[in-house]
Amino acid sequence: MRSRYSAYVLGLIDYLLATWHPSTAPGDLELQPVKWLGLEVLHAQEAGDAGVVEFVARLRVQGRAQRMHETSRFVRNEGRWTYIDGEQHGL
Repeated sequence: MRSRYSAYVLGLIDYLLATWHPSTAPGDLELQPVKWLGLEVLHAQEAGDAGVVEFVARLRVQGRAQRMHETSRFVRNEGRWTYIDGEQHGL
């Protein structure tokens, strides 16, 4: 999760796509102009080859501060953790 957050901060689209599970990965990815301000992992749990991470990311979009609260699902695919999907939570 932290590596994907860092990839968003740095605009590393290739890394983001490589760490997305093939069954849910978008064909391509275009990042919006966002200033990422911080990440707080609230909960992480692993059970075999599946895992969930609940986090809050702080960001600024067009000068307005926002928070993204999500529970993300991951699965280990060929020995590497890949992002499946996430459920957004209201704050």
